[in-house]
Amino acid sequence: MSATLAGLAALAACGTARTPHPARPAPSAPSPVVSRPPTLAPGPAGLTPVFKNGTRTPDKTVALTFDADMTADQGPRAAAGEHFDNPRLIATLRAMRVPATVFMTGRWAEQYPVQARSIGRDPLFEVANHSYSHYAFTGDCYGLPTVPQERMRAEVERAYAAFREAGVRGVMPYFRFPGGCYDRRALKALASTGVTAVQWDVVSGDAFATDAGAVARQVLDGVRAGSVVVMHCTRSAAPVSERAVRMIVPELRERGFRFVKVSELIGGSAL
Repeated sequence: MSATLAGLAALAACGTARTPHPARPAPSAPSPVVSRPPTLAPGPAGLTPVFKNGTRTPDKTVALTFDADMTADQGPRAAAGEHFDNPRLIATLRAMRVPATVFMTGRWAEQYPVQARSIGRDPLFEVANHSYSHYAFTGDCYGLPTVPQERMRAEVERAYAAFREAGVRGVMPYFRFPGGCYDRRALKALASTGVTAVQWDVVSGDAFATDAGAVARQVLDGVRAGSVVVMHCTRSAAPVSERAVRMIVPELRERGFRFVKVSELIGGSAL
């Protein structure tokens, strides 16, 4: 072997002749960030937190909320033709591009699954829990039957199950007590569910009202920045709600208010 060939062989043996590195794996795509709905921290002694209104900031936001009420024993009345839904109200909110939160009972979702599914899949709205049966969580609550304390958590869970059965997606971890009635026992019973109880600071007075103008005036007189307004989404029990909304919305917009869902108010309060 010549000196030149011997030198080349020695260089090769020392690895000077490089071989390509194996290709690096392509970086994996980042995992999608799943945003969780905002909730409030537990209250004193770990009780279910209660939200009544958002912050009173110059950003004039207001949340219209609608209770889709139907009690567990009202099936025969619905079968006889009584309407516990209000599709015209939902259509008006859509036409006016008004975000809203609908607190729905599980029994309502069972009675009107197509409407429940439509509301739940519309990004303009969010669905929250109003119990399964619309029975009261305290005694002496507008004449409603009472849920025993040991069944309170089951009322919430059964409503969520009814929403799933109806195909309602993305139900929020918010709960509204039937009649707005609660006490420490009820807050303790629901603590393990992780819900935030949502009340209100403006009562519309639309339940069983017959004068849409009076309902609108009551809302307009009471709304402040961060307000939560309680209304109803049931034709039989609140027949003038849709007409009242058509008066309320343009006036509040003229005053500089922006309509939001409850989740936005809670998110701002939890910061």
